[in-house]
Amino acid sequence: MRCRAARRLRKRLGRRGHFLVIIGGGKTSWGAGMIVDPPSTPGLSILTSAAPLHCWAWLWIVAGAVTMASAFVQVGRDGIGFIAALVPPAVWALAYATAALDGEFSRGIFVAVWYLTSHVGVIMWAAATPEYSVPPPPRPRKEGT
Repeated sequence: MRCRAARRLRKRLGRRGHFLVIIGGGKTSWGAGMIVDPPSTPGLSILTSAAPLHCWAWLWIVAGAVTMASAFVQVGRDGIGFIAALVPPAVWALAYATAALDGEFSRGIFVAVWYLTSHVGVIMWAAATPEYSVPPPPRPRKEGT
């Protein structure tokens, strides 16, 4: 019984859905961790001047929940999940880049590039990946070769 349910879930999620569940769970965990044990905030002063860090943690949590929920919608309608997944790391990358350019956090540009490549770039790649890609059929062989 459990195997059948797992197979159904796997089929329902597909490749894109699996990605959305994984990345959404990670974002939710990251946000919850910021609430439970707030980290130091070098490079995030542009954010913390607008709202306390626990408010920004909720951005990660809500985006993660939307991302995970989008895994269960029909393929082609899951775009909101990818958009939600992009928002928190893009905001963090912008904050770190701003801190680097202001001279507040010299390492900020490297952290911004990390967020842009390992988060934003990967999410954009996954969003562009079709659910099922079928290779072209092989060309028929000529007789006698």
